[in-house]
Amino acid sequence: MSRIPLGYLDSAGARAAATLPLTWFLLLVSIAVCLAITYLLWRALRGPAGTIGADGKAPAVRRGEGAARPILVGVAISSVILLIALGWTMVALAQVAPMPRRPEIEIDVTAHQWWWQADYGASEPDQTFSTANEIHVPVGAKVLLRLHGADVIHSFWVPKLTGKTDMIPGQVNLTWLQADKPGVYRGQCQEYCGLQHAHMAFEVVAEPPAQYAAWRRAQLQTAPPPATPAQAEGLALVEYRCAVCHTVRGTTAGSNVGPDLTHVMSRRMLAAGTLPNNRAMLAGWIEDPQGVKPGTLMPAQQLSGPQLQALLAYLETLK
Repeated sequence: MSRIPLGYLDSAGARAAATLPLTWFLLLVSIAVCLAITYLLWRALRGPAGTIGADGKAPAVRRGEGAARPILVGVAISSVILLIALGWTMVALAQVAPMPRRPEIEIDVTAHQWWWQADYGASEPDQTFSTANEIHVPVGAKVLLRLHGADVIHSFWVPKLTGKTDMIPGQVNLTWLQADKPGVYRGQCQEYCGLQHAHMAFEVVAEPPAQYAAWRRAQLQTAPPPATPAQAEGLALVEYRCAVCHTVRGTTAGSNVGPDLTHVMSRRMLAAGTLPNNRAMLAGWIEDPQGVKPGTLMPAQQLSGPQLQALLAYLETLK
């Protein structure tokens, strides 16, 4: 599935499409204003130099007839443009602000320093699950997102699918998105939230409905039992060390301080988009998270070589 880069000058969903023409209008107006100001400054700098009178003073400025006309014309043009922008903004808000009455999916998204938690709810408790830094949605579905801030103010933004919505501790904000074509859409925190704000990304994976249903069924599964002695040793390390912060469903690891690791190897990225998810990067992240992402709450594990290999052998089964 193609990875679609961060950008806001085109759209891939109904909500983003509603604001895209306004975005282009304001961008072109801003460029035109900058060019006009640059031209006027250029004309002023190329004009004749001022003269100094016999008394050493510059002559008084005299306003001739029609001197106020350029100012009046400028104010009139600016007023018309601002009124158009105001009306267009109100129309766009009327299109994107109402929440869908019957969303196909509802997801609770919680922003932490510095990662994202996505909780997929359901009417039956055994159909709920949690994942991290990766939100899967079916193509064409209206998805309602309930946004939470766990510690400081964050902001949820997937420019090709939906606009920015703040995530405030103690308050639930609502937004929605809809992806019209398959792809992996990058999202980013857009409210400065501390040292690793720049390394707080996530991905929205839009899949055909059948593929999304298969992904959901896989996420509901618990972790498989270890099949080798090395995997068994790795599971023991998870339950002894990782369980302090993480959940692995199907084991005794059940903390919710950090991301749910039950299907960690099914994700494309590690550490909220900081590293690609493979064995080498996972090993580096476990051994020295502060070297990768200074300030993160995850401590270095100080494992021996054999312990690290056993832990990796088990974690690689969590797909």
